[in-house]
Amino acid sequence: MQPREASGSKPFDLCERTFQFALGVVKLCQRVDRQHSQAAWTLSKQVLRSATSVGANVEEAQGAQSRADFVSKYSIARKEARETGYWLRLLLASGMVEAAEGKALLSETGELLRILTAIIKKVRSD
Repeated sequence: MQPREASGSKPFDLCERTFQFALGVVKLCQRVDRQHSQAAWTLSKQVLRSATSVGANVEEAQGAQSRADFVSKYSIARKEARETGYWLRLLLASGMVEAAEGKALLSETGELLRILTAIIKKVRSD
């Protein structure tokens, strides 16, 4: 079991946190896909690709061959998180996702962006 913050809501481990975020988006996309509209299907695939890429790049960074490689992987993860935020906002604005679920994932996107940015800045300044 992964360590949790004092509130018990979020894992300390960024790999686990981004995995849980991606899993939340996968479940959201499964529900959106049930709408069977072409627009819903297209948007769900876009957000699915970008959201799962966040965690994949964080995982890849754990095996980085250099500091520059580490920063590069985290920078890609940050870029993908920004894109995920865009698709989530679009899904929310179009009414294709429930407000509570979409806003929760959008909030987590913002938190991940802040974490990734802080890590990139720290590594670059060391």
